[in-house]
Amino acid sequence: NEFYKDTQGVLLVYDVGSKESFEALDSWVAEMKQELGPHGSLDSLVCVVCANKVDAGKLRVVDESEGRLWAESRGFLYWETSAQSGEGIQEMFQTFYSAILELCENGGKRPPGNSGISFTREQADAIRRIRNSKDSWDTLGIKPGASREEVTRAYRRLAVLLHPDKCLAPGSEDAFKALVNARTNLLKNIK
Repeated sequence: NEFYKDTQGVLLVYDVGSKESFEALDSWVAEMKQELGPHGSLDSLVCVVCANKVDAGKLRVVDESEGRLWAESRGFLYWETSAQSGEGIQEMFQTFYSAILELCENGGKRPPGNSGISFTREQADAIRRIRNSKDSWDTLGIKPGASREEVTRAYRRLAVLLHPDKCLAPGSEDAFKALVNARTNLLKNIK
């Protein structure tokens, strides 16, 4: 914890072949917030998330859109890297260094409008929920046995939120397809 004082940049690294290492990112962020104390803020840090071991191929369990969504919804930079092959490493460090210089030139705060986020927290949360849904009911966020009208209403609300023409969040296209499939499956079986 002594390393958090006066920190200007943080690299959060997870193994794309380990869901556990990806899920541990939340605890690292919580620790950072705690150690920065009441006067510190993540806005005064450059945070880069490295999805490492992208050379693993078929062993990958955390796809790029999931990692990118997690990082970008928090205002963090995201890079796909491989420590073994060197893929993405040089570019990531160059971007990291430039972002820290920009932070310093801006008085220790990230420059406004430079977060690169082009989607809302609501969109990110909806994509995560849909990605982790167990069935069509869960995908639409309604209870089993809902009426046709309730299915249609839930679909419309989420479709407006996640339509690929309106939502630039990573994974929005897949989430939208899952919505369409869930609505179709449910309406087929509701009389």
